[in-house]
Amino acid sequence: MGEHVRAGNLDIWTEQVGRGPEVLLVGGLGDTVESWQFQLDGLADRYRLIAFDNRGAGRTPMPDGPVSVEVMADDAAALLGVLGLAPVHVAGFSGGSIISQELALRHPGLVRSLVLQSTWPVMDPYLRSWARFVRRLVEFAPSERAFLEDFFLDIYTARAHNDGTVDQFIEEVLAFPHKQAPRDTQRFLDAFIDHDTTDRLPGITAPTLVLAGGLDPTARPELCRSVADRIPGARFEILEGEAHQPFQEIPETWNSRVDAFWRELAPVT
Repeated sequence: MGEHVRAGNLDIWTEQVGRGPEVLLVGGLGDTVESWQFQLDGLADRYRLIAFDNRGAGRTPMPDGPVSVEVMADDAAALLGVLGLAPVHVAGFSGGSIISQELALRHPGLVRSLVLQSTWPVMDPYLRSWARFVRRLVEFAPSERAFLEDFFLDIYTARAHNDGTVDQFIEEVLAFPHKQAPRDTQRFLDAFIDHDTTDRLPGITAPTLVLAGGLDPTARPELCRSVADRIPGARFEILEGEAHQPFQEIPETWNSRVDAFWRELAPVT
């Protein structure tokens, strides 16, 4: 059962499950702790998992003032500080992977390892154009359902669209009572469009696993690889046949892979 945790000047909605080495899960655009449900269910027998709603998403409010990746990384650091946890394994996807990069750069003592799913060092022109398209879609889609149907075309595989998985996700999102305001979605996107860690990635010292979906049309494998190439000793793997969010589409495979990575660093007791 989640709760609000006061961290700095922000009440961050946080859910903690399981026992063992601590793992911080960092979500992407508008995503809430529910986006990590397969991990909260599938890894809690081995790890203490901490998931949270970023500012402006779900049950965490969006304060007035500038929104930046640096601010959101500091939110995560403040949450870990209040919980008295350090260092922790950190796993982030999409925008959450960029927040995770910044967390490792700004607060290296808090990060035991990094798993970066569907990541990039800086948006290339194609990804930047896609992000701006989503920004417009938020405003002009005729309904929430229409927005989700269009947005999810680039997020999930054709397999997930054809077997009903995406329809199920859409119904769950539509039923979720804590909606992200369209303006907050746009402010989140704006924070990432020109954010650039290219020259700073070599400063990350935490062991890092970078995962790419082989069919991801947004955070494409070459973008993910460019992150791994810049982080000393980072591992890079392509999940063939997968798109942007394999941790939801093939959770058992994804959980097994990151579990093996964490176990290599220190055996789970």
